[in-house]
Parts: sequence; C-alpha cells; structure tokens
Amino acid sequence: MNIGIFSRWNATCGVSMHAELIGIEFLKMGHNLKIFAPYTQTANKWWHHKIVRDDEGFVIRCYSELDPDTMGNGKVDEEKVLSEDIDFLIVESYVSIPYSDIENLVRKIDAITIAVIHEGAREDIHYSNMRVFDAIVAFDERYVREILYDCKDIVKIIPYPCYPAKKGKRKFAEDKLTFFSFGRQPVEEYRDFIEVLDRLSAKYDFIYKIIRSNGFLPFTRKWLHQEQKRLRNTEEVYSYLHSSDIHLLPKGKTEKVVVSSTLYQCLGSLVPTVVPNSRHFEVLPEEKPVVIYDGVNDLKEKLELLIESESFRKSVIKAAERYVEEFRNDKIARKFIELFK
Repeated sequence: MNIGIFSRWNATCGVSMHAELIGIEFLKMGHNLKIFAPYTQTANKWWHHKIVRDDEGFVIRCYSELDPDTMGNGKVDEEKVLSEDIDFLIVESYVSIPYSDIENLVRKIDAITIAVIHEGAREDIHYSNMRVFDAIVAFDERYVREILYDCKDIVKIIPYPCYPAKKGKRKFAEDKLTFFSFGRQPVEEYRDFIEVLDRLSAKYDFIYKIIRSNGFLPFTRKWLHQEQKRLRNTEEVYSYLHSSDIHLLPKGKTEKVVVSSTLYQCLGSLVPTVVPNSRHFEVLPEEKPVVIYDGVNDLKEKLELLIESESFRKSVIKAAERYVEEFRNDKIARKFIELFK
C-alpha cells in the first residue's frame, strides 16, 4: 500500500511519537510511506515541539502550522501532497494544524482518509464537518463520549501504541538508589517529587537525575543532579532509564481528554514509573502498569513501598510488561491496516 501520514515528525511531542511508532512499522511491513510534515520554522513556535533528528528521504515538509499567538496563518502546499500516489492518508489531527486547508485537501485527494484525534476538547477541533474523513480514530472511549459524540458511527478505537519492551540489566539500586525524570514539563509539575524526596532524604541515600532540554529547574539539593540535554531518540531515553531505578513522570492536572505519550514511550523500559492521579492515566487497566499517587503523603508511602518491597516492584513491572505486549506498536499498526481494508 501507499500510505501517507500528515503529521509532525522527528519532533518532541506526542503527535510525532504516534506517527513514528506506527509509520516505522508500516515500512517494516513493506508498505510505501510518505510523511507530510510541517515547516520547522512554524512548528517550533510551539513550546513542546522541537526537531531532534534529521529527516528521512520519505519526509516532505509541506505545511505551516497555526501561529500560537493568533491561531492563524496556517497553510498547506496542496500540490506537494496531491502529486504523490497515496492510497490511504492518516491525518494526525492536533490543535495547531491548518484545519480549513486540511479539510480542502481531504476533499480533493483520491485516497481513503482517516483522522487520528489528539485534541482534548471538541472546541479545539475546527473542521466544518468531521465527516469529511472516511473514518476517525480515537485512543479510548473518553474521546467518543466527550468529543466525537455526534459522529461516533465512523469512529474506531485504536489505542495509543507502546514502544516494545526492552529490559535493562541493572539490579535495583545496585550502586545508589536513582530516580530519573526527563523532558520539558513546567516547573510546578516537579514540586511533589522534590517535596517528598526532601522528606525521604533523611531515610535513604539516593540521587534524582533530571535531564532538561530547556534549562534547569530552580531547585538546589545535594541529591539533585540536573543536566541540560535534548534526548534525540527512544534508545537514548532508555539508556538513562536502564541506569535508574524509579522513573518519576511529571504531569499536571487538566480537564481535557488526554493520554501521556511519554508513558507509552517509556513503559517498555520496564523501570517502575510513578505518576500523579491525572486524566493522562485514568483509563489504565485495573492491574496498573504504573504507580499512581494522590498527593504528597500518598506519594511518600508509595515510594517507600517501591524502595522496600521487591514483590511490589515486580508486580508493577509485570503489569507494565503485559500492557506493553498488548499495545505494542506493531500490533497497533496492524489495526490501522485492518481499518484501511
């Protein structure tokens, strides 16, 4: 098949991650792939979008994203898309794509079109008619219930894919107990972790390693080790995770429907992950592949349990392993192929 994906690509965001996880699998299956990606000068205006790798030969940069200040000026170079031989076009739909131009393109292209919804609220979606697409993909039932309620007859649920499991060789705290975080999350999302580790520092000897791509956090502790660096691929992320014992994943509260691409990227490392009780994680199964906490007192108790109970750690890792196996990216990519057919 000739498959096109209209999306961010080689960038630090969940939209790009989703496209990459399924796109690479399409190539492994033997399909032809074209990526229609945004011009970097417009995409980089959004704080969470940064290009981290050089483009492959199948990437065509052909559209301007909306300006974050005005939510205008987006534009698609239609000819760059229409000139390609495409059987199926996946549009990774997100708040800064040029909606009206996308809608016009979809009406013109001789291909089956599928929108993957990343927007977290209906008011964030600005197509005049969602039924311009042949099908719509949602990550879970919340999207159907809260966002896509009036077109649910063309909605297919295909969960967000996981990076495959790749276990490290480290024994728990084999040199020194090590906590790890990475990314560009706002400062306030780290405060729970800093406060609780302050309280635990009298009881345990540890380090908290934070890799930041956009400057250090305004905290100074003897156990806090910060490094400014942009991790360029999942393999590099996993090398840090596999040299750590507990992954602390900062996420803020939101009322919107949302998933955490960072979680799905990192679960396969099989390093226990600790997350706040937010909407990012509310549809995880009863057998939780992560440790979810409610407030700093609960976080303290659960970190102590993770540190001291080998059986608890193993249960979390086992749950993560099962979750990743069920939603591995090659399996998710095949669900898209089935939907095409």
